[in-house]
Amino acid sequence: MRRTPFELAAVATAAVPGLTPMAAATAPDDAADFDSALLLDSEGKRWRVRSPRHPEASTRLETEFMILRAFAPAIRAELPFLMPTVAGTVRQGALSTFVYAHLAGATRSIEELSTCSDALAKEIGVALAAVHDLPQSLVNNADLPSYTANEFRQRKLNELDQAATTGKIPPALLRRWEHALEDVALWRFNPCVVHGDLHEDNLLVDGDSVTAVTGWTDLRIGDPADDFAWLVASNEQRFVESVLRHYTEARRDTPDGHLLRRSALLAEFALAQYLVKALAAGHSEMTAEAEAMLKSLADDIEEQNALAAEEADAAAELAAAELAAAELAAAEGPAAPAVVMASEEKAPEGDSAKPTVSVTAIPEPSGDSADGINPTPEAPSEADDTSTTALQIVEPAPLQDAKDH
Repeated sequence: MRRTPFELAAVATAAVPGLTPMAAATAPDDAADFDSALLLDSEGKRWRVRSPRHPEASTRLETEFMILRAFAPAIRAELPFLMPTVAGTVRQGALSTFVYAHLAGATRSIEELSTCSDALAKEIGVALAAVHDLPQSLVNNADLPSYTANEFRQRKLNELDQAATTGKIPPALLRRWEHALEDVALWRFNPCVVHGDLHEDNLLVDGDSVTAVTGWTDLRIGDPADDFAWLVASNEQRFVESVLRHYTEARRDTPDGHLLRRSALLAEFALAQYLVKALAAGHSEMTAEAEAMLKSLADDIEEQNALAAEEADAAAELAAAELAAAELAAAEGPAAPAVVMASEEKAPEGDSAKPTVSVTAIPEPSGDSADGINPTPEAPSEADDTSTTALQIVEPAPLQDAKDH
């Protein structure tokens, strides 16, 4: 049963002695996991209340409380944004409700962020770099999860197996993801501290500034691509490239060259994870929505594959015609005009068959040996494309709507 903002205000008074709420309003949050409210007290101060809807969500809040305590004042002072501060907590049965001091700024939709100024894109890139450059001892000392590159890849393979058992993932997507996950070369990265649950709802913005980052329930050491998946899913190339450029400039370590390719894969795979979560919760409406989004993704990929095949056929015909013309010219004598080969022509700009986010195709499994020597991969068939070049990332709006169910 969902709690109203006024009910949450009453709970907050038990969590923070002396708090006298004068007004309450609903706050944006993951509706499947939390009831949230913004409060205004008698002194004009603002507070945020988060009340979990089930034990697993309560555990996440308790984990975040532990994580926030691990951020010493000296570490917080070096960050270019603010972090939540817990003002009080109260336990009711198996669930713990938390009250936080108000943080300036407001959330923006992914559509608003993806059309933002370069100044805000820089703020986002710098914020991401600051998270990824946090000392790994922060995670290790708090006994939080830590994964090597290979452990992270294996974890995703296990999650893929779990998703496959539902019988609701289109076979083309299963093959696509499996081939990408088996390509060891794609998963060579330097693990770093990652937020783990970064998206537009956990980013507070004021003008062209990132004022705060929230939602620290999944902090870990792992793949930095995890924190870029939501950006790639925006399908706004200018926005993604701007954030990545400023992120690269701000990072102490140079990002690996496959960062955006893995981000695109993780953005797709998030739909499968959403389906598994909906099925586990027994939420039929969420399950139907997840199935619809997966089917839409599979259809988009099939359409992109068809367009790519048409382009390949057209290119082959053009090359054959030019080769025939070159042979004819050579037969007529040295005075014949030179023929420009198709390989020398520039690709047309604004090709509508390309994805908005331009990334290099994910090759077939490279079969990397232990010594790192990569044999030449076999080319995938047209009927079973496993590249991100053909990606059409599903718009994130349905996922945002799903949070409200």
